[in-house]
Amino acid sequence: MSRSITQRILLYIAVVLILIWCVFPLYWAFISSIKPDRDLFEKNPSLFPKRITFENYVKVFKERPFHINIKNSIIVAGITTVLALVVGSLAGYAIARLKFRGKVIVMSLILAVSMFPQVSILGSLFLILRGLKLINTYTGLIIPYTAMNLPLTVWVLQSFFRELPKEVEESAFIDGASKLRTLWSIVLPMSAPGLVATGLLTFIAAWNEFLFALTFMQKPSLYTVPVAVALFKGASQYEIPWGQLMAAAVIVTLPLVILVLVFQNRIIAGLSAGAVKG
Repeated sequence: MSRSITQRILLYIAVVLILIWCVFPLYWAFISSIKPDRDLFEKNPSLFPKRITFENYVKVFKERPFHINIKNSIIVAGITTVLALVVGSLAGYAIARLKFRGKVIVMSLILAVSMFPQVSILGSLFLILRGLKLINTYTGLIIPYTAMNLPLTVWVLQSFFRELPKEVEESAFIDGASKLRTLWSIVLPMSAPGLVATGLLTFIAAWNEFLFALTFMQKPSLYTVPVAVALFKGASQYEIPWGQLMAAAVIVTLPLVILVLVFQNRIIAGLSAGAVKG
């Protein structure tokens, strides 16, 4: 057996193992969600359910206000994504195309902001939001989420904008278009892969965020999905509704997985912008 064939076989084996490692948690959550409760605690758990039931999915919505939690997450994550893309597009285009002093310092500060751990600013941020009366409001989550996701948005978009041909923008300037008009009518449509990539990453980050949502949303009717799932309770304090937890995990994870699979080519193109020169 030649060396190239051996390397190819080892590569395929590594890919299969990585795929199993990534997919198995979601698969296990799904089969656990469709098992009856008494089958979840078998001594020898099976990779395939012996009996199938969807009562856990029914209970998630029937016994809990989970549809309200999903609505809260959609509102917060959706508005955060739109704001991050709007502000990030303006900032990224300015950094990529405009000449001004201190550009390196600005980019360094943007990168430095993304390095702060959330817990280090949690207390001071809570005091600020409480002083502004933004605790238990969507705005109180949207503002921190947007600020935390802007560094990634700016970095990805400015890299993508740099790769766009300047000739197209110069032609628009000659025709009398302003920089904002050029950005809106020409640059952004050409930057669809970068916008899709940053938009999805921002949405997923805001959708999955737990610490800020747990701290700033103290009313059950305002809980986002991660907080609601973490606070699932059983019939007594000694019972954990694992079946419902797994069902909720599948409900909130599967749509994100589908979105990533549908837009995977645009995500790769957006994240790899600027990686290769020439």
